[in-house]
Amino acid sequence: MTEEITLEKVETGRYFLIRSMLLTAMAGGLGWGIRGQYGHETGAIMAGCLTSLTLVVLFAPGLSSLATARAAAMMTAAIGIGGSMTYGQTVGLTHDRELVGNLEALRWGMLGLLIKGGIWISFGAVFLGMGLGGKRYKPIEMLVIFGVMIGLMFMGIEQINRPFDIASKTLPRIYFSDSWYFEPDNASLKPRPEIWGGMLMALAGLVFYVRVIRRDKLAGRMAIVGYIAGGVGFAGGQCVQSFHAWHPEVFTDGALSMFREYFAYFNWWNMMETSFGMIFGSILALGLWANRHLIAEDDALEQVSIRPEWEVMMAVVHMTLLISAEFVVLPPSLWMISSYIQFGLIMAVIPIVGIVGGRFWPYLMLLPVTAVPICGKSLRQMNAEQHFSVPGIGWLFLVMIPVGITICVAAWLISTSFQRCRGGRLCALALLVVTWLYFGLNTQFFHVAWPWEPWTGRTPNQIIYMVCTACLTGLAVRRLASREWMGELEVSTKG
Repeated sequence: MTEEITLEKVETGRYFLIRSMLLTAMAGGLGWGIRGQYGHETGAIMAGCLTSLTLVVLFAPGLSSLATARAAAMMTAAIGIGGSMTYGQTVGLTHDRELVGNLEALRWGMLGLLIKGGIWISFGAVFLGMGLGGKRYKPIEMLVIFGVMIGLMFMGIEQINRPFDIASKTLPRIYFSDSWYFEPDNASLKPRPEIWGGMLMALAGLVFYVRVIRRDKLAGRMAIVGYIAGGVGFAGGQCVQSFHAWHPEVFTDGALSMFREYFAYFNWWNMMETSFGMIFGSILALGLWANRHLIAEDDALEQVSIRPEWEVMMAVVHMTLLISAEFVVLPPSLWMISSYIQFGLIMAVIPIVGIVGGRFWPYLMLLPVTAVPICGKSLRQMNAEQHFSVPGIGWLFLVMIPVGITICVAAWLISTSFQRCRGGRLCALALLVVTWLYFGLNTQFFHVAWPWEPWTGRTPNQIIYMVCTACLTGLAVRRLASREWMGELEVSTKG
């Protein structure tokens, strides 16, 4: 006797492709635009959560809840890896006031953004492909893979991103941050150490393993899609900011002068980040659509190999290290804890191992594990600005209530996953919760910059985020309300 799971097929028409690209662009734009307020790794994880949930809701509706949650959680955890790379000065090469008009600096900066953006998003795309491709990756296997990747990272840093000595003005041969080459007379210049070479070697090792050794076609192809998406997205998004820096007259006296009253309120850096997210989101959707035939149609990823008590312990250890490194001032003797978030590869080990082997971790990763640092940073920002006059109200509304909601939703999804319900429905609920959570937190971060209030430098982006939130809400509600998305997976028995 064998069991065959009857799964719902993914739509294939052009209308579905266009709709998927637009919706994933909105998820990426909302997430990456908000990410700018919250920082590198943990902010990128939040953006990866929104984007990955949108992708699995669209492209893996018929897989089980655990399978879809694992795929989304793997991308969520992995997209934070690239956040360790420095990129501020790389962006600066293309629009800093001192370098405007320097075509060589512009070209070099754009090349750096293409390389760094490609590495950043490709990590997330590879793990998304690993989650959807039907190959079963085991926890011990993930530990070995990450051990090798971490070794490759430090080897790459040493070989590509060294030497680095500011005192003697010695920089690597391939260096994408600001340097004395472009600003020889800048006495206050402080070049930053780069690690993109190490990240690139780690990514190459991962792609070699999944494609050549494990023969995971979807993961291998999504690595390429992700690199294109990230490279084009980062460079393309920065074109928006660079164009404004190089040609400000276009927005004041030129072809767009009729809108100069509104352009005066644009935060061009935030526009760059939002554009980056929209571009890479749409390309990821296009790439996954083109390779949709490689998405698994069985329940192989239902297997659980980590016991619940070990999952809980791993979650406690990870959150303790993350919160301590992010929010606690530790003595120098505890530098290992303080540096937990310094390298995204190291920070991703526990989550990825837990996700591939456990039942709890995928849902914890998508909801409370991702939310806690975002809530904490929101509280820290509001406290720094003395925004709350009543003691404790910030803790209540920015931390306790949001985190409590994510824990409750994660617990309900975990309990429901035992019934092997359709993943599309449950991930749609998760998407609805995190969309409004992060939109709400960012709205508070923006000091409630509604368009009907006096405009500030946050208002244009707030309008964009409102539109994105409305569209993602529509996607989630449609999935939750549609009868075809409800109920358990149908199982037929053939002998």
